[in-house]
Amino acid sequence: MADSDPGTVDSVPLSTNIEAPPDTLQPRAQLKRTASAASLTGALDPSRKRMKEEGSEHDSQSSAGDALTGGNITEELVEQLTLELQCGCCSSLVYRPVLVHPCQHFFCGSCCVLWIRNGGTNCPACRGLSTTVTPFRPLQTILDLLLRAAPQKARTERERQQADEIYSGTSMRIPAPRELSPEPDINPSDYARPCPTCLPGNAYGWNCPQPIVDPNIDPDHAWLLDDGSPPGHALCGNCENLLALASPMTSKCDFCQVSFCGITAQGRCVATTLLSQQLHELHDLGDMIQSAKVYEAFCSNTVEVDIMLDYLTTQRMTPRHIYQDIVTHIQAQPRGFLPLVEQELFVDVHPLPAGIDPDPQAPRNKICRGCAAEVFFYGLRDWFLRERAKGFLEEAILGKKNCENGAECTRQGELEHAREFNHMVPFVGSPSHTGEVAAVNPLPASAPPAPENTSDDDDEEEADVILNMGEVDLSFESDVLPTPPAQATTIPSASGPEEDQEMLDA
Repeated sequence: MADSDPGTVDSVPLSTNIEAPPDTLQPRAQLKRTASAASLTGALDPSRKRMKEEGSEHDSQSSAGDALTGGNITEELVEQLTLELQCGCCSSLVYRPVLVHPCQHFFCGSCCVLWIRNGGTNCPACRGLSTTVTPFRPLQTILDLLLRAAPQKARTERERQQADEIYSGTSMRIPAPRELSPEPDINPSDYARPCPTCLPGNAYGWNCPQPIVDPNIDPDHAWLLDDGSPPGHALCGNCENLLALASPMTSKCDFCQVSFCGITAQGRCVATTLLSQQLHELHDLGDMIQSAKVYEAFCSNTVEVDIMLDYLTTQRMTPRHIYQDIVTHIQAQPRGFLPLVEQELFVDVHPLPAGIDPDPQAPRNKICRGCAAEVFFYGLRDWFLRERAKGFLEEAILGKKNCENGAECTRQGELEHAREFNHMVPFVGSPSHTGEVAAVNPLPASAPPAPENTSDDDDEEEADVILNMGEVDLSFESDVLPTPPAQATTIPSASGPEEDQEMLDA
């Protein structure tokens, strides 16, 4: 121990204990050996390297933290939230958000309604099949806090007003893509191929009396498509395949004069009775919302269309129920469907050219899906006029002031004007307008107006005056000169005493 350097700790063994006098002996903790600088060099090198690599990141974070603590924390947070809470349709801060299920994408409620109206199907962001769209209330709470901290991010009063008029805050459904009709059987060549009933032993139990020659079997006698349809055949108005006109499965629409095969697509390739036909692309209220023709029927008055849709939802009515009421009303009119035929509503219903109507005055018994939809759009507005007359709507709606231009007003597309005035009045010269006038004035339009006081009315008034005068004179005479009882009760009459007494009482 004497030769050791007292300044170094390495020379001291770990097990060495320092003894104290017996009277002062106390337990001491074992001394720990400290690491030398040479031994720490290898351990510190990786740590220094790690700290050096993390230094740049730490510096950037510290600089950002210094910037945020310098007073920009609210602005930075607002900008980040604004970017995260943008609507996928309008790319602005979402307003009255709605959540699409099950994909969980959110949009402005008004943007989602416009998406449906313009024919959008599925989710606007991922195009996934959606079931329902509900208000996103948790996100609305975050938006309220954000706008409270940054009111400048809020939309203008005009934008909020327009959005509120479009979206009412209820749940909705984004329609799924419609099922497409089967693709037409396109002939690979310039020759017509046999129809389903032309083949012998077909599964339909009926053989075509004028079968089409198969071009693969007898090309010399095949029918060229440039020459039109083969004899006894025509193209189906739905699937556009050849059909036999004499087939029991074939049906013909009395409105567009187009035939349907009744084979390719059941329920679509058919013309059936008026009240039993389905409407083309109109199955529920969702289809009405996205149909542009509904808004055309109301002259682009979205306010009145929304009122009608709310009414249909409350009354639980379907487009087919409305169509049946419209058909029943038109059939009760003197001219029936003739005004619709005169307007040529059924000329361009199908891709195929319409047939020639042999007799426009003939009754209409069968109708196709496309023509049924045209009848629906034709009578939809007048139908809602009749429904409004039942008084089921709110007083605030029924009590709106009528527009001075009526149904012909060109400003119905303006939301403010449409909300202030009522345009649900019949068109001038329409059947409903004529019916309303006739209800007030039952005289025909060609008859001159009747004078206020006719001669018959004058005669009746003179007779009433004379009778009243007679009653007054008789009462006066009875008071001054009383009539004897015998004279008052004795009235010559051919009837019995009971009838005489009833006459006196009268």
